[in-house]
Amino acid sequence: MTSVTVAAVIERDGRFLFVQERIEGRLVLNQPAGHLDPGESLVAACSREVMEETAHVFEPTALVGIYRWYYAPKDVTFLRFCFKGMLTGKEARPLDKEIVATHWLTREELKNRKAEHRSPLVQKCVDDFLAGRAFPLEVFSPEYS
Repeated sequence: MTSVTVAAVIERDGRFLFVQERIEGRLVLNQPAGHLDPGESLVAACSREVMEETAHVFEPTALVGIYRWYYAPKDVTFLRFCFKGMLTGKEARPLDKEIVATHWLTREELKNRKAEHRSPLVQKCVDDFLAGRAFPLEVFSPEYS
């Protein structure tokens, strides 16, 4: 089975926004991320997931990368589209029920908590962002973005 997901790398003053969530009974760190809904564009899905998991209004500005990760315990391959962008506001709203907390972490703080990463893609997306990887959103035609 393949699952299409989106994620957001959000940086402010050298720190990155992460969610701490309870998945399969353990607390893990991840970028704000989630599944693509039927009929939804990748960009819209990313903005929605950031809102649902952090209550921040997020505007994707570029694609950091497309990643594939196989999760053997569930026999599922995740295809992740990771975006960078800007926070443009915050709303007073409840977060998704799986979200325990949000954290602003440096790259080193994230690296030191490797055992808590939901997947290897958590660090990879930050590292690619810091390496300057960014593809303009124009790479998507409007019907696919």
